Amino acid sequence: MTAQRRITVGPVATWFPERRLAVDQLPELADLPALRREHALSLGVDTVRDAGEASEVDLAERAARAALDRAGLDAADVDALLLVQGRVPEYLLASEATRLQHRLGAHRAFATGVGDLGCVSVSAAFALGSALLRGDPRCRTVLVVAAARTPTRARYRPPMTLLGDGAAAVLLTVDGEGTHELVDQIVRSDGSYADLFRIDYRDLPSRDWVEECADEPTYSFRLAVESRKRFAALNAELLARNGLAASRVGTHLTQNLAAGAFAFWQEALDVEIDPVCRRNLAAYGHLGSVDVLINLTDAAATQAPGEHALVMNSSPVAAWSTWLLRRLGEREGGVSR
Repeated sequence: MTAQRRITVGPVATWFPERRLAVDQLPELADLPALRREHALSLGVDTVRDAGEASEVDLAERAARAALDRAGLDAADVDALLLVQGRVPEYLLASEATRLQHRLGAHRAFATGVGDLGCVSVSAAFALGSALLRGDPRCRTVLVVAAARTPTRARYRPPMTLLGDGAAAVLLTVDGEGTHELVDQIVRSDGSYADLFRIDYRDLPSRDWVEECADEPTYSFRLAVESRKRFAALNAELLARNGLAASRVGTHLTQNLAAGAFAFWQEALDVEIDPVCRRNLAAYGHLGSVDVLINLTDAAATQAPGEHALVMNSSPVAAWSTWLLRRLGEREGGVSR
């Protein structure tokens, strides 16, 4: 990335439904085989939020308005609106990105959806937002919004995680007021895993939809080994091309899948995953693209100005991304923490 226009990240705003569900009280667990139930209860998730009948666009709107309020911006001032799409849209053929644009009143914004990479779709949105900010001198404010809503009746997604509902929004700006500078990022994908997780929906009513893993050994072993290699290479490349030693990175963040996943990444990459990831996993479950955004904003409170962070994100489609961020101080980013 060029350094001509510094991309500032923040503020980040989150929104969660009020209704909390205790994982050990989820009705679906009673119908699981004993080993599956034991696994679901061992993931490190204590509660999840339940959006009820609200759509992902409903959740996204709440988070987007909160981010704009924090930034002191009117929606009409936004130059681009990027909606990180969920895996199951409310309607086929309709546009959820422009629906959100209309609700917010961001009428002059370039609006589009960014999706198809699962949890890593938020990284694709950052890549597109950064390109707009660096490539178009008239573009100075990009609003990235992501929402997660469980697509089936079951929140347990074997063999990996438990799903919650929620949303987050973040402003990407040129030399704006935020918590971090987006120094650099890399996104990679591998289509040989494209339909490893899927929902067969064409001839089934939505109440009968089930998320299925086509090959659990491939997910648990082959993809895990490949992901370890991918992140080691991505992180090394990212640090090398920005002239940073690994010891200069003060914070490592990941998505929130399971307590065992944090242990795996710490051992595989010889890093310490920030405790905010475990806390957010316990409180909210897995939220897809929202995970890294809530982890980033919570970790910012304990980061020193100038401290670098690596944010690692992956999805079983398969895709991988790493962000290199630098914590801004009050004079640099208008941060008053």
